[in-house]
Amino acid sequence: MATYNIAVIGGDGTGPEVTRESVKVLKAAAAKFNFKLNFHDYDFGGDRYLRTGEVLPDNASQELRQHQAILLGAIGHPGVAPGILEKGILLRLRFELDQYINLRPVKLFPGVECPLKGKGPEQIDFTVVRENTQALYCGMGGTAHKGTKDEVATQVSVYTRMGVERAIRYAFEYCKKRRQPRPWKGLSEADRAKGLTGQLTLVGKTNVLTFVYDLWERAFHEVGKADYPEIKRDYNHVDACCMWFVKSPEFYDVIVTGNMFGDIITDLGAMIQGGMGIAAGGNINPEGVSMFEPIGGSAPKYTNQNVINPLAAICAGAMLLDTLGEHEAAHAIEKTVQHTTANKLKSLAAGRMGYSTTEVGDLIAGGL
Repeated sequence: MATYNIAVIGGDGTGPEVTRESVKVLKAAAAKFNFKLNFHDYDFGGDRYLRTGEVLPDNASQELRQHQAILLGAIGHPGVAPGILEKGILLRLRFELDQYINLRPVKLFPGVECPLKGKGPEQIDFTVVRENTQALYCGMGGTAHKGTKDEVATQVSVYTRMGVERAIRYAFEYCKKRRQPRPWKGLSEADRAKGLTGQLTLVGKTNVLTFVYDLWERAFHEVGKADYPEIKRDYNHVDACCMWFVKSPEFYDVIVTGNMFGDIITDLGAMIQGGMGIAAGGNINPEGVSMFEPIGGSAPKYTNQNVINPLAAICAGAMLLDTLGEHEAAHAIEKTVQHTTANKLKSLAAGRMGYSTTEVGDLIAGGL
């Protein structure tokens, strides 16, 4: 029997509540599909910081490397200034664990209300692969004459060929593996006649960011032409991509993009798939430890009310299992969530689901 050690960081606000339901579902999946999960809880977050003055202990990354995956609830505490926890926990773990891919499926589930007129689950089903450890998020830059009329601030975006290429290769591989369920997205009859089996879209800004996205574009076409000739290559400026997300989301199959643009377009993706209550993502190190989380924040005003929607955290758990190779269990969780959104829930909004947080977790765990 396969055994996996999973670190659980409940975090702040409603984070511990939604991770508790995700763990409940993961335990049910493990029992049904004959594998074992050992969970280890960590108290990293705002309460610990306010109590000890420490964001993360020095050995945190080393200890987390002893696990096969990390399940994260949410980071963000009203008593802690913005940036302290986000940089000190989220960004630090991404960098130190080299989680160089942010993986964001954008998938509309049955029964979930979409703000786009005439669009349903068949039209909204694509994935964004975001480079996760370079660009503006590296922290290169600074200020001079702060607080004066002559203040200067710089934030430097840095990409390396290695960092760009490994993100692009991951995206091509993901596109290649995704072929079976959606072979037609973005492909014309002529494309399919040529033997093309998928489409990868690079999103950038080559007309303005001429150094950075020249590197991205050259690497994209060189890698694709040499190693993935069966994948159709396309390009969008980021502003055009935002428009097409709204007008014709069915055009997209897999997207690869840089850190800042990926951060922005994935939030737009969350909205067209029905909101933060259903959006899950992964911070992936394909050769190491990956971390999975609901996209929504800590929602402190709902803390301990048992009304927050846990489905995004449950879907993050399904992504965790899929990355570990437990594909059947991951698929079963997703199908059960889809059945629940289609037939059970009145809404995805906190307090309006028709069920409590705990009851939604029971529905998914029992539905397996």
